[in-house]
Amino acid sequence: MQKDQTMAEAPSPARTALAGLTIGALGVVYGDIGTSPLYAFREAMLASGATPTDVPAASVLGVLSLIIWTLMIIVSAKYVVILLRADNEGEGGTLSLLALAARAMRRPHLVVLVLGICGAALFYGDALITPAVSVLSAVEGIKLIAPATAPLVEVIALTIIIALFAIQKHGTEAVARFFGPIMLVWFAALAAGGLWQIAGTPAVLAALNPLHALTFLVTHQGVALAVLGATVLAVTGAEALYADMGHFGRAPIRLGWFWMTFPALVLNYMGQGAVLLTTPAALENPFYLGFPDWALVPIVVLATLATIIASQAVITGAFSLTRQAVQLRLLPRMRIFHTSAAHEGQIYIPVVNLLLCIGVLALVIGFRSSSALASAYGIAVTGTMVVTSILALIVIHKHWGWSRPKAAALMLPFLAIDLLFFGSNLMKVFDGGYVPLLLSAALLLVMLTWRRGTNLLTVKDHEAELSLDRLITQVSGSNLASVPGTAVFLTATPDIAPSALLHSLKHFRALHAQNWIVTIHTANVPRISAQDRLHLTPTADPRFQRIILSFGYAEVPDVPQALLLLRPHGLKFDIMSTSFILSRRSLRRSVRSDLPGWQARMFIFLSRNATAASDYFRIPAGRVVELGVQMNL
Repeated sequence: MQKDQTMAEAPSPARTALAGLTIGALGVVYGDIGTSPLYAFREAMLASGATPTDVPAASVLGVLSLIIWTLMIIVSAKYVVILLRADNEGEGGTLSLLALAARAMRRPHLVVLVLGICGAALFYGDALITPAVSVLSAVEGIKLIAPATAPLVEVIALTIIIALFAIQKHGTEAVARFFGPIMLVWFAALAAGGLWQIAGTPAVLAALNPLHALTFLVTHQGVALAVLGATVLAVTGAEALYADMGHFGRAPIRLGWFWMTFPALVLNYMGQGAVLLTTPAALENPFYLGFPDWALVPIVVLATLATIIASQAVITGAFSLTRQAVQLRLLPRMRIFHTSAAHEGQIYIPVVNLLLCIGVLALVIGFRSSSALASAYGIAVTGTMVVTSILALIVIHKHWGWSRPKAAALMLPFLAIDLLFFGSNLMKVFDGGYVPLLLSAALLLVMLTWRRGTNLLTVKDHEAELSLDRLITQVSGSNLASVPGTAVFLTATPDIAPSALLHSLKHFRALHAQNWIVTIHTANVPRISAQDRLHLTPTADPRFQRIILSFGYAEVPDVPQALLLLRPHGLKFDIMSTSFILSRRSLRRSVRSDLPGWQARMFIFLSRNATAASDYFRIPAGRVVELGVQMNL
């Protein structure tokens, strides 16, 4: 009887797995937004005009109310309740939403494409600023413990950032096990600190009334936009709720938000408000001064760990976004390393890691404090929110099948709020907001240039095309020498003879026993199942086979592994008897180029520095033959 009762009370495997995923989500999904209390309330109060000698109670309650209701409307309602439903087969994020919108519209649309690229570019701005502002804000707590160390804050922050980027190549699988528990302790500390202050000043609970937010905006019109621009710092990292859905699933993210993250954030913000109601001089750093003196050292250490985790999350997010952009042909091919055999999503991209590291170090050296960097933070975050709302509106109407009035009634209020926050942050353009704008503009140019250049090359291929069927007819009646083994030719268009095949026939006057014309297709879904990976079309000549390999935009295409799927079709694939014959384009700028001079030079530079097709498609170097092809652009 006792045994039966124990078994009945034991948690089911499903509940155990859900609990594990929820704790894991705390470490990855909520790292960024979970460290916002370090600086968000302080910056909003400073924007309201408060000083260490004058902190009006009405301003404290008004700003607190704004932060709490922003969290409730933007994060809880828009992201957690609505956008988590707009998944692309389990994947989220700006580019997933772009792929979903493009598929729903059933034809390419330039406006939708540019919106998606803008959202992705702004995310990179967020990925640069988050490590800089988070680490700086945490390390600044050292000044409260030992004021003499103030000159060393910048050096300590730079050291932590360099170490953070240096360990990326080793992968995050081992470290990830500690992320969730550390963030669990962090959120518990946030809640405990807030409750301790609220207990002493319960009047701060009035901030839960949204009328305080509305009253503040009406009575402080001169600083209202500036305060809104700082308030949005409380929701940095909201995009991670959506972007990391593929790693954890909808349920763990929602549970982590409503049962831990949201309550802890609200309690801590109100605790900081309680501190200012009783001690206006604490405006210098209401977060740290909201804890008792004996807790300062452990809180500074915990905050530093939390900001490292927040930075880690956004860096890995940049890796994932880059992989998606490469697959969607928005960026040139890059070397991608998998750092985990168990988790396909854990990847490392050296060039992205290096560029991010240089950018973050430059921001720390240039701005030198979290307050100065806060001005640059909001534009990237709110710009991405605007893009997400517009793309979500398209998906809800076109993909979900909602009528235009219903879709508009659901999303336009959120879009209006996002535009208000974005507009308020534009006021800070000359105070640092130019950083994400310039970065986003540069990335927008790079992505559009790469897409336009690749489309132009495709057109030129078609102009000089020779249909594969015609070529097969020509070689079938010829007396070409036969070479044993299999030759694989990659082509973007399966009906056109690959240039590598034409050059091979021209130079060697020989044909392999088996010739496979392989096209890599990137689908508008994150992953493709094994049964849908391969599409085989025989030709009139049994020596030739048309093969289309489909990969999702969240996958790194492994061509040799995919070709193993040919065996059930009666085609033997042996890597040691197969030659991958690829063409390497050498681009030159034409006098009559269809691209402006600067854009042609940019595309040629990107093309020359792109990762070789053999590396990107994971083809063993010893099985590759490359033939050079010159082309005027």
